Formats: sequence, structure tokens, C-alpha cells
Amino acid sequence: MKRKATRTAIVVIVSVIILSGPHFQAACFAFAIESGQDASQPAVAKRIGAIKAINGNVITLAPDSGPEVAVTVQPNARLLRLVPGDKDLKNATAIQLQDLQVGDTIRARGQGATDGKSIAALEIIVITRSAVQAVSDQIRQDWQKRGVGGPVTVVDPAAETVTISISSLGGKKAVVVHASKNTVIRRYSPDSAKPEDAKVSTLQEIQVGDQLRARGDRSADGGELAAEEIFTGNFPVVEGLIKSVDASTGTMTVQDTISKKAVVLKITADSQLHKIPIEMAQRFAMRLKAALPPGTPGAGPASSASATPPAGGGQSAGMGQGGTAGGGGMGGARSGGGGFDFQRLLDQTPPVALAELHKGDAVAVLATQGTPANGSTVIKLFSGVEPILQAAPSGSQAMMLAPWSLGGAPGGDASQ
Repeated sequence: MKRKATRTAIVVIVSVIILSGPHFQAACFAFAIESGQDASQPAVAKRIGAIKAINGNVITLAPDSGPEVAVTVQPNARLLRLVPGDKDLKNATAIQLQDLQVGDTIRARGQGATDGKSIAALEIIVITRSAVQAVSDQIRQDWQKRGVGGPVTVVDPAAETVTISISSLGGKKAVVVHASKNTVIRRYSPDSAKPEDAKVSTLQEIQVGDQLRARGDRSADGGELAAEEIFTGNFPVVEGLIKSVDASTGTMTVQDTISKKAVVLKITADSQLHKIPIEMAQRFAMRLKAALPPGTPGAGPASSASATPPAGGGQSAGMGQGGTAGGGGMGGARSGGGGFDFQRLLDQTPPVALAELHKGDAVAVLATQGTPANGSTVIKLFSGVEPILQAAPSGSQAMMLAPWSLGGAPGGDASQ
């Protein structure tokens, strides 16, 4: 960005985080504000984050990454409240220090200490917690209304399109996602499933087999979407038997039934570990078996696909829609569009500790792509999947990836 001393440029970056796990659902903003200055002026320190504590004129700031920062608000400091989405400070309103609250997102600007742990702030820009929540709710609802997701089957950079496959009760459907120069494309980090770690990317980086979520306007027949925003990444599914567990180091080794390789997986505080009760696993296995195309090993009779599904589902397991689920319980759940929300059911299964998993247990794991140095990290793990693996080859592939629910910025799919 070209800086000018006579002008102040402000860029507001909104990043919505919707975590689908049992711990919490939240939305947070990060915004960067760059103030022009002459080269002769001393450099200033800037920190962005949420207010963790307020003690007099000292604010404890928790940045998105790195250690906490002690922000001392100077007597002559300028404090402004910015409306989310506004791109001009002239519309901001002046506030007092006592107007700030724990949880507000702020950007502090001033003289920083050499160790980076404190700032003597001359300017505080704030977006209040209530405003953050209101805007994040709007964006989440828009993802649910105008979002679509599935595995990538075709990438055509020349035509600026990506084709994804969506599974439903009626079978698979191809949706062509159109990108443009205005489409924001982000790719998840190979070692993280968090949207805030996703990097700005290009259409050329999208690969066949990637999981993709896009938000935009769909055609009347639902076969095309003009994307405003795209999230994509490679998230492999590992399914097989546990070879070893080391709770002290937070790692496990799984003998993958597909690749026939032993895969080492890391478990972190963000990893979600669940155990599927045997009765539920058997019902899931029946649904998956009925949903397999005729002739596929393990597929049930042709008539079974049209059989009346168990209570709580209008779609085959693993073929449900994303989106905000409502109702249900362990017996069933429905998405906002009335479809069977398989992911919601999975996330309602009882949590399990790493120490409770043992050698020989069958598991299905959704993991990060990983790197050669750091390996893959568990996003979601489900034990008790023996009936599913026995009923349908690659059954947990359908279970884990349809709908694709990492809990990232994409908040859900529209009804198919």
C-alpha cells in the first residue's frame, strides 16, 4: 500500500470463525488499520486483539497470536468506536476509556517497548463485542443460505471454474463454481483447520480431491454458483485400527485400511475425540450401505435406498446437508432446510479422552494435510466405527466428508 502523510487508509478484514465442536461457537474479527506517516516520524507499534482485562488505564490485550500485551492508555489518547464494515475513520465516534469492555476487539497504536510486551497507547480503535456478534451472525447465516460445499472433481483455470460433487439422497450432483477477479480465495494451512490461519490463494492452487466451500449466488437449477468467497483445503480421512497410543506426547499411530500405511497423528487441545455408541454405529452402517451405488462392494439391495429412513432423517447418513441443525438428540437431527444433519449427530456423540483409546480400536479420523516436518493433526476422531467399516468400504470417507464440516468460516450449505 502506498502511504501518504496527508491521508489515512483503513482496511477492515472480517474473519468469521464458526466452530462446530462441542466446546463453543463464536465469531471474531481481526482488523488492520494503517495510518500514513512521514518517513521522518518514529515508528509506532500496533497490536490487534481482544480485551482480556481492564485495570484503570491499563488494558491486557490478547492478540490472535503471540503473548499478551499490556496497553497503557495515555491521558491524551484518542479513543474511537468503529462500525464493523466501515472503511473510514471519519465516521467513527469518540468514546471514553470507561466505555471499553472485556471482549471488545481493539487496535492499539503507540510507543512500543523493545520487548514487544507493552505499548504506551496514543490511539485505541474499537469494535464492540455486540457489534462483532451481530455482523458475524449475519455472515454465518449468509454462508448457510448461499453456501455450497463438496470435493473438487474438475479445475479449469482458463475458464475460471471449479466443479465440485455434492451427494444427496437422489445421488451425486455436479455444481460448477465460477470465480472472478473479485472472488476472495483462501486455502487452509496444511497444519491447521482454523480459518484465521488460511492464506489468500489462487484458483491455480486448487487441486482435484480438495474439499471446497464457496459462497455466492446460485443459478435457478442449482448447477452453478457465482462465488464471492471460496475456502479450500486438503483434509484426508484416515480409517483403520489403532496400533499405539502415547497420551504423554499426544500422539497415536493408526494402520490405515486404504493406504495400508501406518499413519502418525498428533492430538492437540483443538482436536475433537468422540465415541459412537454401538447402536448408532449400526444404524449409520445401514444408511451408508443403502446409499452405495448398485454393484459397489457392500451395497445393499436396490430397493433399500428407497426404504423409509429411521426417525430423524430424510437423507442417507453421510449425505446430509450442512447448516444450522435444530431439534434431534441422539436419535436424529435435522438441518435448517429440513434435511438429515449427519454431522450434527456425530458431534452429539459422547466425548472420549485420548487415554481411553487403545490398541486395536477402530477409528475414523479427519486430519489436516500436515507437513513433512510436523505430520498431520487430528481435527475430529470417532471411535466405535467397526460396523461402519465392515458395512461399506471407505464408509467413513462419506461419514466425515459429506457434509464437509470443519467448522471454519463456511457456516453451512444451502439446501440441495
